Amino acid sequence: MGVSTTVPEPGVAVVAVDYPPVNALPVRGWYDLADAVRRAGADPGNRCVLLTAAGRGFNAGVDIKELRRAAGHAALLGANRGCAAAFAAVYDCEVPVVAAVHGYCLGGGIGLVGNADAIVASDDAVFGLPELDRGALGAATHLARLVPRHLMRALYYTSRTATADELHRHGSVWSVVSRAELDRTALALAREIAAKDGTLLRLAKAAINGIEGLDAVDVRRSYRYEQGFTFEAALDGVAQRVRDAFDDRERRA
Repeated sequence: MGVSTTVPEPGVAVVAVDYPPVNALPVRGWYDLADAVRRAGADPGNRCVLLTAAGRGFNAGVDIKELRRAAGHAALLGANRGCAAAFAAVYDCEVPVVAAVHGYCLGGGIGLVGNADAIVASDDAVFGLPELDRGALGAATHLARLVPRHLMRALYYTSRTATADELHRHGSVWSVVSRAELDRTALALAREIAAKDGTLLRLAKAAINGIEGLDAVDVRRSYRYEQGFTFEAALDGVAQRVRDAFDDRERRA
């Protein structure tokens, strides 16, 4: 039980969450998840992080039972800060993060996948924020990264869920597969990403995070921002190294 990290093949780190029975994380679990994702991204041997979960669903949010048992507000404050730390760790991870989602992805789970770089989901996956039914608020920011604004509002106000197929139609889920194919498909995407040069991947992640929010305001400014990372890759020599490798493959083809 808890959060574990494995490296099933070079370049791919799998961070797995296992908190029976429903993967509702206690305060310590959110911080452990944040630490695991940060460490995996900081490891120079890793070029992609695959976020998975065991059991009946991907994530059921905060452990409400822990909040009810605790006296005072310490547990609530810890959950708020722990969730923020885990969501930020996924977004700020130095390499791309792929989320493999099955079953339910609720509450805090939306915060995780909303900040991931790509989502692969099984056909039984559902996504939603039941916060209003639980006397809480939060993660509308992340749901808005998965669905259009007005749909986000309707889902939030009603506490309804959206299916993996619906999110796939909106473009936020990369692919929808059977439950049996989920791990293999998600690992294949992570492997494809990890096949790229590690230095360029890190620059790309930083560049994409940096232009987010700018592109809707001034596409010229955001492109110039990206060019700074392109220039850095050229000065570092990694750009030429990748081009030389590509040319070699082309000549051998």
